[in-house]
Amino acid sequence: MSTDNVKQATVVAGKATPRGKFPHIKRAGDFLFVSGTSSRRPDNTFVGVEVDPMGVTKLDIRAQTRAVIENMRDILGSAGANLSDLVETQAFLVNMNDFGGYNEVWAEYFDYEGPTRTTVAVHQLPHPHLLIEIKGVAYKPL
Repeated sequence: MSTDNVKQATVVAGKATPRGKFPHIKRAGDFLFVSGTSSRRPDNTFVGVEVDPMGVTKLDIRAQTRAVIENMRDILGSAGANLSDLVETQAFLVNMNDFGGYNEVWAEYFDYEGPTRTTVAVHQLPHPHLLIEIKGVAYKPL
């Protein structure tokens, strides 16, 4: 069976519902495209966000990066793939001062055999508590 024309879009059960009309993941032939993924939980709270009784917000790039990568792992798992199947990623940071913490956590999951990566700074992400979003492409033949 040829996989050239196989296309399937999926909103993954148990993950935060996309904030728009797009899937978490889409298969196109042997490739899986993972939409931009954040640390948002299904209940719309965020990993790596603490608000004290005075309303002061503390954002943790390490916790958010770990949650993003683990959300991507779960999304890929819904299509029978895993993080080792990623071939290309793009990360979006609100502040490049967070690059060190993000890079440190990245190295917990990937090494030089991992996916290619581009990291850029962006003005903002869809919620003010988000420090990072990552999207990716995986290769996983049917």
